[in-house]
Amino acid sequence: MLNKQSGCAGALDVGTSPVTLGWWEANVHTGLCLLPEHMSSRDAGHSSSVAGSRQCAECSVTAASSATSPDPMFLFPEAEETLLIDIAANTGCKVRIQGEEAAERLFEIPDEERCLGFLAEVQSIQEAHLKASPMEPKDSSSWHQVEKNLPGLSQASSSGALGFEDDFTALSIEEKRNGQNNQAGSRREPPPPPVPQNRQFLREREGSLRDQPKVTNTMRKMFLPSSQSGQREGLIKHLLAKREKAYVNLHNFRFFVGTWNVNGQSPDSSLEPWLVCDSEPPDVYCIGFQELDLSTEAFFYFDSVKEQEWLTAVEKALHPHAKYKKVQMVRLVGMMLLIFAKKDQLSNIREIVTESVGTGVMGKMGNKGGVAVRFVFHNTTFCIVNSHLAAHVEDFERRNQDYKDICARMSFVTPDESLPHVNIMKHDVVIWLGDLNYRLCLPDASEVKSLISKNELQKLLTYDQLNIQRTQKKAFADFTEGEIKFIPTYKYDSKTDRWDSSGKCRVPAWCDRILWRGGNITQLRYGSHMDLKTSDHKPVSALFRIGVKVVDEQKYRKLFEDIVRLMDRMENDFLPSLELSRREFEFQNVKFRQLQKQKFQITNNGQVTCHFSFIPKLNDNHYCKPWLRAEPCEGYLEPDESTDISLDVYVSKDSVTLLNSGEDKIEDILVLHLDRGKDYFLTISGTYLPSCFGTSLEALCRMRRPIREVPVTKLIDLEKSVLQMGALDSEEASGTPLQVPKEMWLLVDHLFKHACHQEDLFQTPGMQEELEQIIDCLDTSIPETIPGSNHSVAEALLIFLEALPEPVICYELYQRCLDWSHSSRLCRQVIFQLPRCHRSVFRYLMSFLRELLRYSEDNKVSVTMIAALFSSLLLRPPPNLVTKQSQQDRQRAINFLYSFLLAGDEE
Repeated sequence: MLNKQSGCAGALDVGTSPVTLGWWEANVHTGLCLLPEHMSSRDAGHSSSVAGSRQCAECSVTAASSATSPDPMFLFPEAEETLLIDIAANTGCKVRIQGEEAAERLFEIPDEERCLGFLAEVQSIQEAHLKASPMEPKDSSSWHQVEKNLPGLSQASSSGALGFEDDFTALSIEEKRNGQNNQAGSRREPPPPPVPQNRQFLREREGSLRDQPKVTNTMRKMFLPSSQSGQREGLIKHLLAKREKAYVNLHNFRFFVGTWNVNGQSPDSSLEPWLVCDSEPPDVYCIGFQELDLSTEAFFYFDSVKEQEWLTAVEKALHPHAKYKKVQMVRLVGMMLLIFAKKDQLSNIREIVTESVGTGVMGKMGNKGGVAVRFVFHNTTFCIVNSHLAAHVEDFERRNQDYKDICARMSFVTPDESLPHVNIMKHDVVIWLGDLNYRLCLPDASEVKSLISKNELQKLLTYDQLNIQRTQKKAFADFTEGEIKFIPTYKYDSKTDRWDSSGKCRVPAWCDRILWRGGNITQLRYGSHMDLKTSDHKPVSALFRIGVKVVDEQKYRKLFEDIVRLMDRMENDFLPSLELSRREFEFQNVKFRQLQKQKFQITNNGQVTCHFSFIPKLNDNHYCKPWLRAEPCEGYLEPDESTDISLDVYVSKDSVTLLNSGEDKIEDILVLHLDRGKDYFLTISGTYLPSCFGTSLEALCRMRRPIREVPVTKLIDLEKSVLQMGALDSEEASGTPLQVPKEMWLLVDHLFKHACHQEDLFQTPGMQEELEQIIDCLDTSIPETIPGSNHSVAEALLIFLEALPEPVICYELYQRCLDWSHSSRLCRQVIFQLPRCHRSVFRYLMSFLRELLRYSEDNKVSVTMIAALFSSLLLRPPPNLVTKQSQQDRQRAINFLYSFLLAGDEE
């Protein structure tokens, strides 16, 4: 072991270290210190014996390599310190040393002949040490044999790194690695009991890779001792998780789950009738609210006073026969989820993570969506989801889409950052609660009320949209719901038990539901609470008895030791291997926001459990381009086990501009890496169809034909000319440019003619299929009418603005707009500084929005909402902004638009 001892003036005793050249390996015993100020009169330095040798206080060897192409290297791994010796293929040997308290030094063996002699000595030392017993004491004479071949290490003036072939042939390094693993494994204490890891959406491991020397991936994996230890530990955790039945016992715990849409009201009575519905106190409370705050400020993510009001009301009403502590809280606009647990159970809850997904307009607005808390209780993983899905009787497909969006987009970052994210369904127990908003397929409210009064609830439930969608496997297909024996919980006149008596006379429905998935779950009760009359909804609760996996420490330790011994035997005898069903993939006619998938199968055809993962290529931070994703991107396979991997191509606003301009193509190579095994290369190719979405305003104003009819070379030239002109006012290129892009004019004109009276315009999301049709229509034609609903056309306009590579108000004017937002005169002055087409587009949009606000009584659109929504699209912070946009800056951006929406745009 390498130790630094203060005050030492002797040599650095590296001890017995594995030395690696390419795939060669030798045990070298050395006492060499290469820093000139620590050398004796000999150029090569001096050595000392192992016993009683003193250490060099200033030497701390760290990894270093040339900043250019990768070179052959020697590796001296000692604990956390590494020496890399660069071997240039035709100019001798270069040695670089960096100390914590000393400057970096570079030495070289000046000619090829002596370098080859040095390598030969290393190989002979290796052969000698392979014959020796590993426990046998050794002296440092072997290093002197190498020293004799060095005429003197001259300090080099430059690094001069040269190229190196990655597949440098020679002996396998696996034997040495297995030997190290055997020693480490026999001494290691077992890790904490693993929770079965369910792997989804890996966010690339940038940090550790970014700081490593610029070498090939194979070399990087070989030269980092800690990575092999991590791989082994990960494999042990996987095997323990696969066999957890051998060391866990099921213990029952009581979970209370409640949901209530409070319609923006404040608590006006005790919540005990809802939260204390059983004589025995629950171990865990999971309480969800919807429509906590209906104010415009809450809609745009600002703080809400209602949050603290309802939190306090809940804390006062928890079961009086137990003491509870809040585990976690998460809120998105009006959706809030609270988790409480008995104080004596807090120590058994860990890995608590929150997440939220907005499914409103553009998939961002949080008026609809879901919030969730995931945690590990003993050894069982839980995910609690509280959602508020799309409203209106006829919009059950939109509710299905909201459910799918939440499932697809909600993933949790686990405390172990080396593991991929975990999605909702990858938990042992999932409880989904909320105002799911599914209604009854019966339009006649009086008929429904008549059936309720006759207690014919089972007949009514045959018309329940959620039951129908679950049966058709359109939503919540894998979930279970208890039998409903309570009357519908929506809609009542507030503060009463009377059904809705307003002019709309809503049909009663079971909007508020609680479902679950997982094993060892028994529902003890499921009901509503009519005593609480604060809202137009009634609260709902469910009580569960859940079998939780509790670890038997003695059984766990025994299994751990058995697995370590098994791995030691298997790793010495077998190497992992994979078989891939295919390695080439072609994606044809890729379009903006249209997902394409292709699958292939990998099979573990080796004799040992293997770990696979997609890894970044040399000099890359990510394993793939931004429009590509592999799912799963890493995992474990038992011998003879197979799994399907899906390659997903999806062009979002973040990647569309480079593809439109021809700077990027549907081309990539994926590296599928097998720990302790080889890399497999997958080729991705395809064709991309350009879109007006993600194309600059300047380029679009110069296109009089649909973008798909414009030759690709012409598109590239247009974007280049825009960059060269710097978006200046110009009427060159292809004649007189259009005042505004024809695509934007078509969208705005449609909304002006058909949607001014549309309720909840720009607040209700469009349908995904209709959005795809609208985008295709604008890319391929100049239509007389735009397909789809008004909500879909409105969202298409917002997506168009969001995808612009340069926003309507250019990035360079962003800060000036904020600074001048207090003055309407100065705001108008900024607009005069915009390029001509940007200025025209801004004025055109402001005119339309002012017209829209004239009908706010019908469309429920407010100036506050419009200013907040469009300021985030028209006045975006520059992408190179160091800090995230503050709430104060966001408010200033909203204020900037206010003056144009309220007072007009007089020139």
